[in-house]
Order: sequence, then structure tokens, then C-alpha cells
Amino acid sequence: MKFPVTPPLKRSFWLQSVEPALQPSDSLHGVHSADVVIVGGGFVGLWTALTIKEYEPHCRVIVLEKDVCGGGASGRNGGFVMSWWPKIKSLTSFCSTEQATFLARSAERAISELGEFCERHQLDASFKQKGWLWTATCPAHIDSWNATLEACEQLGAKPFERLSRREVAKRTGSDVHLAGVLERSNATVQPAALVRGMRKVAMDAGVEIFENSGITAIDPGDDVGIHTAHGRVDAKRVVLATNAWSSAIPELAKLFVPVGSSIVVTQPINDRLVNMGWSGAEAITDSQLMVDYYRTTPDGRIAFGKGTGSLSYGSKMGPLFSEDKEGISLTEADLRRTYPLLNDVAVTHSWSGPIDRTYDSLPVFNHLNGCDNIHYGIGWSGNGVGPSRIGGRILASLALGRKDEWSGCALVGRRCKAFPPEPVRFIGGSMVRNAVIRKERAEISGNKANRLDVLMAGFAPAGLEDKS
Repeated sequence: MKFPVTPPLKRSFWLQSVEPALQPSDSLHGVHSADVVIVGGGFVGLWTALTIKEYEPHCRVIVLEKDVCGGGASGRNGGFVMSWWPKIKSLTSFCSTEQATFLARSAERAISELGEFCERHQLDASFKQKGWLWTATCPAHIDSWNATLEACEQLGAKPFERLSRREVAKRTGSDVHLAGVLERSNATVQPAALVRGMRKVAMDAGVEIFENSGITAIDPGDDVGIHTAHGRVDAKRVVLATNAWSSAIPELAKLFVPVGSSIVVTQPINDRLVNMGWSGAEAITDSQLMVDYYRTTPDGRIAFGKGTGSLSYGSKMGPLFSEDKEGISLTEADLRRTYPLLNDVAVTHSWSGPIDRTYDSLPVFNHLNGCDNIHYGIGWSGNGVGPSRIGGRILASLALGRKDEWSGCALVGRRCKAFPPEPVRFIGGSMVRNAVIRKERAEISGNKANRLDVLMAGFAPAGLEDKS
């Protein structure tokens, strides 16, 4: 299997903030051997490496990262540490209620585990467990969460609590928010600081990490050959933790589509945030399918993101997923709409990134066809910061051949709805995206959406939450 060489993404504000302490590791040179090679040095790859070392301390684990750890999706997301309770209907659609409950509770527990990990290793990653507000910013979106809350209650779980309109407006600092529910277990984190901290912990545990070492080819076999520009590793087992870049493998490209997301960050305005009453540090989203997600930062900025749904032909990882001008413009427009009193506040940083979206926005784990020693975990769909802890356990168990609750869970080997090939994928996806934009613009404006747009929008993959 050959792999294209793609340029590094533009540095996010998060990564720029920790840049002075980056100190990249050496790139791979020469021929090496390993028990397990992990391709990808983000959250999933590093959790997998750490878990393998926990299970088998003497296992030789090598991580290959094409940029620096945190240069991809793990260092450029909104820093929301969420559970899978918002996806409970999707979970119960393909697994038993027992498995759905196990996975949802495991994802919820992973949030507090992350906080404990940061405390234990003294990582300054700004972890704050202040909850997540799922809100409606137009009448059409009020009670979008009802079906999810009912599904949770049927399983004996009540992770959400309803808030009054006054409480939601107070907590968010904007009366644009008309209703909402709170999931208290959720958290926020500085994602690049977290992944860089995880990198250090992994190296201290004996994991060998080679950055600036993008793979160029994989030779399957009893010993898998992993090639980079200047070296090769022969490994007994391989884990692919490459997020949206997995689209370079045709077998995996069918399971997800890379879609764009953009973030803008304002200048520090701490005093104004205090005056607005926006001081609780919660993670916040609205109920659009092309979701707005936003939070404040410890230094008093607003980080405001939007799932823009931008597509590239052939799912190529090009400039669109680094600095999408249209996506950034859409994102800033929603910031100004949500916080009109802050229209004089400058945006100082912006960037874009790819999301590996499956149809139901849940990941899938398996091994490549005919290669039972090459495992993968893809489809994080914009919610990988917390659940990647579970992904690391699943992939570690698969790589080590362990028979346990993780290798046997319902996410492993599940049947996923496949996306169509090109050019249908791009043309059809663009038509659906445009319909979603028109539908949601109409709803936000208080108008009734066009029937055809509503119909077309129904073909879009699920977002962070299950579609009602």
C-alpha cells in the first residue's frame, strides 16, 4: 500500500501556545523492529501506546507521526471532553442495551479519568470539568434533545438536566439561547497541551516516538514493513490511528467522509465576559447539524467553532482542511450572531481541520481485510478527546490479542453504512451540505425551511448529537 505525502496543517492557536516547549523528537532513520507500530501520534495513538505499556511493559512500541504530536486533529479541536450519552440512540441501533449502556458509561467515566491522568502526571492542560450545555438558539431547535433524554431514561440513566431559559441565557452570556440541557460530567481542556503532555508521559514509559516521519508505504505480512522517507520499521502488529488521513486507504475511505470544521479565537476580553455573566467555563453547543461549539479560555478569550461540512474531492487532505476561508467566514458570522454585543471584539486567530465523520458519528474498529495484524480505529466524528481513551483500550487489546470487554465490545467489527464512491460522494455531499446551510439559515432567521432542503438535509450524517 502506497501513501501520498501531505503537508502539515497550519498551526492552531492551541499548538502555537505550547510551541516554545515543542522540542520535536527525531525523525525515523534506518531500519528498526518493534512489537507494535502505531501510525499517528494524536490522542488515539498515544492512548493506545500508553495502554499497551500498561498491559505489557516490556513490549517495544514505536509511534510514527507525520508532523508533531498535536499537529493534526488532536491539537486543533475545540477541547470539548464529551461522553457518548448524546449518541445513545445510535448506540442502541446496532448493539444491545447492555452494550450501549456499557459504552456510554465508559465514555462518561473516561472524562473524570482524563482529569485524574492530568493530576497524576501534573499536566498543565487546563482541564475543567464544568459540564456541557446543549442549547437551542432558535425556536425550531427547542427540545431537540427530548428523544435523547427519553432514550437515556429508558436505560435508567439521567445524565442531563433541563434548564430554564433564564438559566441558559445566564450561563452562556447571551439571550440568543432560548432553551437547553446540561450534562454535568463533561469538561474542557487545552487539547494541544494535553497531547504534548501525553507524549511526554508515553516517552517516559518507554514508548519510542518519531515525529516528522510520515509513512509512505505499508508492506503487509507476518512482519509488517512500515516505510517512511528515510527509514523502515518491521513490526509484528500495526495500529492505524490516522483519523481523517485514513482516507488514503480505499478500504477505510468507504466508512467515513472527511468534513471541515473551523475555529476562530478572539482577543482576551475577561472583564467583559465577567460582566456578561459568562464565567462558568462550560462547553456549549447549539442544535444545528452544522453545529456551533464554543467556550471561554483561561486567559479570557472566546474560542468559537463550527462544523462547516466542507468537502474535498476524493477526500484529499489538502489546504481546505488547514485554513478554509469560507468555513472561517461562516464560523465568525455565527460568533457575531450569537454574541452581537461583542461585534467590536477582534478575532486574532483562526484555523480549520478535518473530521472523520461516519454516518452515525461513532467510531468503528477492526483489522484490514486479509491483514489480521493491522488494526484501525476511525470515525471519531468530532468527539474524540474523551472517547479516545476508550479507543486506546480497544486498539491495545486488539493489537495484543487480548480477549476482554474492549476487544469484544460492539464497536469492533460493526457493520457501518458506506459512503458512495466519487464523483457521487462529492457532488451528492455538496448538494446535501448546501441544503443543510439553507435549512439552518431559514430556521435561525425564524422562517420555515424549504421542504426540499429539509428532505435533502435528512441525508446528512448525524452530528455530535443524534438526529431527532
